[in-house]
Amino acid sequence: MTLRLFNTLTGQLDPLAPSDGKALRMYACGPTVYDYGHIGNFRTFLQIDLLRRYLKLTGVPLRHVMNITDVDDKIIRNASEAGVAIGEYTARYEQAFFEDLESLRIERPEQLARATEHIPRMVELIQKLAAAGAAYQTEDGSWYFRLSAFPAYGKLSKKDLSGMEDGARVDVDEYEKDSARDFALWKAAKPGETSWETPIGRGRPGWHIECSAMAMEYLGDSFDLHAGGEDLMFPHHENEIAQSETATHKPFARHWMHVRFLLVDGRKMSKSEGNFFTLRDLLLKGYKASAIRLALISVPYRHQLNFTFDGLTEATNAIDRLRTFRQRLMEGNFASGGNPVLQAAAQQAQVDYMAALANDLNTAEARAPIFDLVRTANTAIDQGQLLASDRDAILAVLASFDAVFDVIEDHDAEPTRRALEWAKQAGRIADAAPELLARQSLTDEAVEALVAERTQAKRQRNFARADQIRNELVAKGIVIEDSKDGVRWKRK
Repeated sequence: MTLRLFNTLTGQLDPLAPSDGKALRMYACGPTVYDYGHIGNFRTFLQIDLLRRYLKLTGVPLRHVMNITDVDDKIIRNASEAGVAIGEYTARYEQAFFEDLESLRIERPEQLARATEHIPRMVELIQKLAAAGAAYQTEDGSWYFRLSAFPAYGKLSKKDLSGMEDGARVDVDEYEKDSARDFALWKAAKPGETSWETPIGRGRPGWHIECSAMAMEYLGDSFDLHAGGEDLMFPHHENEIAQSETATHKPFARHWMHVRFLLVDGRKMSKSEGNFFTLRDLLLKGYKASAIRLALISVPYRHQLNFTFDGLTEATNAIDRLRTFRQRLMEGNFASGGNPVLQAAAQQAQVDYMAALANDLNTAEARAPIFDLVRTANTAIDQGQLLASDRDAILAVLASFDAVFDVIEDHDAEPTRRALEWAKQAGRIADAAPELLARQSLTDEAVEALVAERTQAKRQRNFARADQIRNELVAKGIVIEDSKDGVRWKRK
C-alpha cells in the first residue's frame, strides 16, 4: 500500500514514494548533543522510526540521513562552563543518545552527519549565497542571510510575515520571539570560542546552514522528505528552505513531516513543573523500554500525546498480553489443518493493520485489529478450534505488526541493566525503584531453579513451600503463570 502522509508544505495528505523510482531520500533532524534526550525528543525519533519501518515493510528502499548537531550556542556555553573542549563535551551525550536509541529499538539511519565534519560544505554554500547577493558580511566578520532575497519565506509555516522588519538581524540559534529576521549563516570567532579558519573568515556555522549543507551533500539539491518535530518548523525549517532554494533554484524537499509535542499529565513538560523525564529517569522508575516505546507511539504523530504513568501501565499490560499470546501459540500443541474462520480473521487483521498505517501512520487504528485477532484466537484456543495452519497465519500477522511496532520480542533486560549502570556512575542509584533493584538481583538461572523447586513441591503436595516460592518471586518482580501447557514465568 502506498503511504499517504500529511505534507506540512501542501497542507494535505500526499502520497509518499521515491521521486526517482529508486530509493526514498529522507532527511530527519537529529539531536543537539548538549544533554540527555527527553521523552519529547524521543517521541519524534520513534515516529520517524515507525515511518522507516513501514516503508521497509512495504518494500520501499530508503536513504535516511540524520544530522548530529555538535556545535551550537548551548554546546559552546556548557562546554566552557565545564572547562572542556566541545568535542569532549559532546562525545559523552552523543554516546548516551545512541544508547537510548538502542534501548528504544530505534533503527539507525543509513547516514549520520556530524556538523563539525562538514564545515567546508557549509562554507561553500555560504559563498554561493553571497555570490547571488543573498548573504552579506557584517563588520564583525559574521555572515547573514538576507530574507528579502527569498519572497516565498513563510510558505512552510504559513505565518503572516507582512510586518517583517527589513534588515533586522538575529544571531542566536533559536529565536526568542515569533518573528522573522535575517539570520546568521556564519558567526565570527569570539575570544576563546571554538572556531574554524575558512575562506569566509574565522568562525563557526549557524544552526540552520548545517542542515541545508548536510542534506544536500548526501541527498542532492532536491529530495523526497524532510522530517522533524513541530518546534523546528519555524524558524529552522523555514530558514533551511530559504537558503537552500535561493542557492539551487530548486525545491528543497517536496514533502515535510512534523511530529506534535507531547504533554505530561496535561501540562507542558518542564523541569520547573517537575514533569521533565529522560528515558533513563523512566527506566530507573522500573518501567520497561518496550512499554515506553509503545506509549510514545500509541497516539498518531499529528496528534498531541498526553503522556501519563497510567498510560505507561496500560502499555505494559498491552505488551504482556501480546507476549503471553505469542508464547501460547508457540508452545501449544495444535492439530493439523486450518479453520476457515480464523484464516479469514488473520487475513483481515493484516489488511486492516496495513491500511491504518498507510493512512498517515495511524498507529491507534493499526493496533485495534491486532488485539481483536488476539481476542478471537484466544477464544478459539480455549474451545479447541485453533489448528496448526491458523497458528502459522496468526504468527505471521504478529511478525508483521512487530516489524513496525517492535515490542513483542523481549529486549528489555539490556536497557534496564544499562540504566542501572549509568545510575551507579552518575551517583543516582538512590533514584532507582527498590523493586527494580530486587528484580535485577535475580538471574534467569536462579528463577528457573526456584520455579523447578516450586513444581516439585506441588507434586509432593508441599503447598506451603510452593506458595512461599511464588511469593518470593512476586516480590522480586517475577510472575508465574500455571496453564495446561505448563508453567511459564516472566519479569514484570
